[in-house]
Amino acid sequence: MVDAATELFLRDGYGTTSLEAVAAAAGVSKRTLYARFSGKAALLQVVVARLVTNWLPAFDAEIEHGGSLRDTLLGSARVMLATALTPQALGLYRLVIAEIGRFPELALVMREAGAGTGTDRLARMIAAAGTVDPIWAAEQFMALLLSVPQRRGLGLGPPLDAAEQEVWAERTVDLFLDGMPVSQSRAPTAEDA
Repeated sequence: MVDAATELFLRDGYGTTSLEAVAAAAGVSKRTLYARFSGKAALLQVVVARLVTNWLPAFDAEIEHGGSLRDTLLGSARVMLATALTPQALGLYRLVIAEIGRFPELALVMREAGAGTGTDRLARMIAAAGTVDPIWAAEQFMALLLSVPQRRGLGLGPPLDAAEQEVWAERTVDLFLDGMPVSQSRAPTAEDA
């Protein structure tokens, strides 16, 4: 049932997917589906929780790997990009963006399913490096890393291949840690201030 719900939610959206359609796709009766799930939001929560549960171990392994802050951020960035650009992750992203205005309960479902746990784990690692506001920093890092590649993955530009993802991850970590590089050939002037 959860497999059928995952496919339908990610393909057709939350608003369009009915519990009756899920039951038919799963080959079970509506009564069986309603006996296990109190409603569509509860079923979506199980779908999202399962997806997040499948995605977190690789991310956690990078966070727990240790090493320098740069190495840990880079390993985490690689995992986040590889995960966020999968068809399932892009489908979930598309679903949330498309439907959150009509179905605000999606935000609660996402939170309860653990969608923010990656941010929390990243923030703890950044906090250990002495960052003043680690949650803000973690959110900024994730936005910097994922926003453009996800948009491209959804068709708003050419998607990143594996080599481009590696360069993107490295440059994102460098920008996050060191700021915007300035050309050595041009010294700042008073007009820049």
